[in-house]
Amino acid sequence: MSTPVIAKPVADAAAVKGGATVGQRLTSFMPVIALVTLLAALTIADPDFLTQRSLTAAVRTSAPLVVLAAGATLVVLCGGIDLSIAALCSLSTVFFAMWLPDLGGLTTLAVIAAAGAIGAVQGLAHVTLRIPSFIVTLGGMSIFSAVALVISDAGPIRIVDRDATKWLTLYVGGYLPMAFVVAVIVVAVVALVLKLTPLHSYITATGYSESAARLAGTPVDLVKVGAFTVSGACAGLAAVMLVSRNFSGSPTMADNLLLPAVAAIVVGGTAITGGHGSIWRSLVGALVITLLRVGLPIVGVPSAWEQILYGAIIVVAVALTLDRSKVLIIK
Repeated sequence: MSTPVIAKPVADAAAVKGGATVGQRLTSFMPVIALVTLLAALTIADPDFLTQRSLTAAVRTSAPLVVLAAGATLVVLCGGIDLSIAALCSLSTVFFAMWLPDLGGLTTLAVIAAAGAIGAVQGLAHVTLRIPSFIVTLGGMSIFSAVALVISDAGPIRIVDRDATKWLTLYVGGYLPMAFVVAVIVVAVVALVLKLTPLHSYITATGYSESAARLAGTPVDLVKVGAFTVSGACAGLAAVMLVSRNFSGSPTMADNLLLPAVAAIVVGGTAITGGHGSIWRSLVGALVITLLRVGLPIVGVPSAWEQILYGAIIVVAVALTLDRSKVLIIK
């Protein structure tokens, strides 16, 4: 009697084990090249831009975007997408404003924990109900926006006690904003944990080929839930940063950060199909996007064109980073 043979996904396994291609290596340098080029162009357009004051303002502005993009990058590396980060961030600012009178200094931790738990629920819905992450987070975006509007009475909630967020308004060495330092620390901690644990291999394998990763014994579902949890927690931290800057919580405060966050991820060279990318590159991508936001008025581009530019950047960046060997049919 013949022995049955189980076909193994050879191509997928090779993709998981293989090193980076030449195109991927070139892509890894694109964010830095784009950042340097953009900085030079803005300096030429306005020689006063390259000053300590302007650069300090730019990196301080980039801090919430860096944190949002860093968390969402983990989801993208797993082959998913988190479209709810901006809405969850806005909802978290409302949570902060409402909880601050009762929790005081613990409000920051409470908001981050609550946002992380919400992210975990989305991850569980994705893996247990087998619903695409796009649909889960699209629904989450709508739910979070509606809840924020309802509990805030569709208006901003002013924060009178600013001591809880005062530490984020300080400057390290008198020049470097504390908010940006915290953002870099978050990126460094996540990157270090990935490097020193099997998580990097798990996430990369899941992103390259989920079926091959499962055959290799990777806890794919747990990895995905963890990625969504970190993404949610980062949205909560970004909310605290926004509150420290605006002294209020608002149901729409972070809504304009979704496209910039996605653009920062793809500009950073993370493949939207998953499996290839870096948290550090997303940080550089966030700086590029921030310089664009700051620099558009300098070169005389109306702010109305900002969303058009983000859309174009996302399309071009995805076209350059998309791993077409994994997507045989484009729908």
